Amino acid sequence: MRLVQVAVPAAKRDTVLKALDDEGVDYVVSDESSGREYDAVVSFPAPANAVEDLLARLRGVGVDEHGYTVVTDATTVISARFDALEDEYDGNEEAEDRIAREELVARAKSLASTFPTYVTLTIISAIIATAGLLLDSAATVVGSMVIAPLIGPAMAACVGTVVDDRELWVRGVRLQFIGIVLSILAAALFAWLVQVTNLVPPGLDPTTIPQVQERIAPDFLSLTVALGAGVAGALSLRTGVSTALVGVMIAVALIPPAATVGIGIAFGLPAVALTSAVLVLVNVLSINLAALIVLWYSGYRPEQFFQREEARSDTLTRVGGLVVAIVVLSVFLGGVTYDSYRVAETEETIRGEVDAAIDETDGRVVLLDVSMETERQRLLFTGVERVVVTVGAPPGDRPTDLAARIDSRIRAATGTDVDVEVRYVEVTRQNVAVPA
Repeated sequence: MRLVQVAVPAAKRDTVLKALDDEGVDYVVSDESSGREYDAVVSFPAPANAVEDLLARLRGVGVDEHGYTVVTDATTVISARFDALEDEYDGNEEAEDRIAREELVARAKSLASTFPTYVTLTIISAIIATAGLLLDSAATVVGSMVIAPLIGPAMAACVGTVVDDRELWVRGVRLQFIGIVLSILAAALFAWLVQVTNLVPPGLDPTTIPQVQERIAPDFLSLTVALGAGVAGALSLRTGVSTALVGVMIAVALIPPAATVGIGIAFGLPAVALTSAVLVLVNVLSINLAALIVLWYSGYRPEQFFQREEARSDTLTRVGGLVVAIVVLSVFLGGVTYDSYRVAETEETIRGEVDAAIDETDGRVVLLDVSMETERQRLLFTGVERVVVTVGAPPGDRPTDLAARIDSRIRAATGTDVDVEVRYVEVTRQNVAVPA
């Protein structure tokens, strides 16, 4: 529920009050005595999803679009006419759970923090995320997302597009760019500092850390996370509910990958920096695309007719640009997805050949474990470089040619040459008589 206060221009009081009566609105009128161009202030309660329609009706009868209008939350309203108005809008599926355009713009502006606060929180968030990645601490990485202020700029850019507010759009795009760049720079500087001060073990390979590995091999599932975050952000903004948790979801798609880019730069790993940078770019574009489509589909438009065509043109142009960019970058995601499938298939084939080679020993050895080491062979693609087979064998009875047979089978089945190592564990079998 909302309480709306509108300044009524001189000589428009009767027209405005008649319009409210026609809409079934319960209102209170106060005389305006500031000596300006206003004659009165009318206050009335309204369901949140009715505010936009009512303000549009009032502007149609002479209320200035840029005049004095205040919309605030109302906790309780006791009024028979309000109940009837609420019932009317509850039955309107198109307007259900939808706040007014003016309120949407105000919320988008409030979400985009002041510049010093935005910069400070972004840097702190990136540093915490970098520490969490290097510590392989999921809890620390999640904590960094809670304070990341990235939802505001994304929503501001999308709202600015659909309502033809170029200033708001420029601010949103600019803050998103600054936030991503600052995150990468802060992460790179922090990762470099922990290296030179030996806060991490010398010779640490970040690619062996599971939290980092998740961000250097992005596939199509990463795209769904970003799209979902964008949809959730737009819906939370459109319905006027809290965006705090949704902000965490958007930070999930941006802050850890940006921190991974910084780690790749600091540790001199260009492949890590490049792959995670592609993930950051895909995610930020997908968030904006999803939010923009949701807000446009929700029916938000400029009030003036001539602005609607301009907003429609800008929206279609930006949606088209985002789609093209995402499709191009998705070639990379597709390559990673295919590579993951190919490696998994190769590993399955290798396990099958190892099992077959063990079966050929007629029970002389028992397979205990098979582990494989992969290595990035080209920018996108990885391959199995080494296979370690652990078997159990009786003392003094080890098949000396087992490694060669496994290697031959793997080469024939996969067409690749891998290093094969067989480790033997002595196994003693003893039959124990069971008393009758």
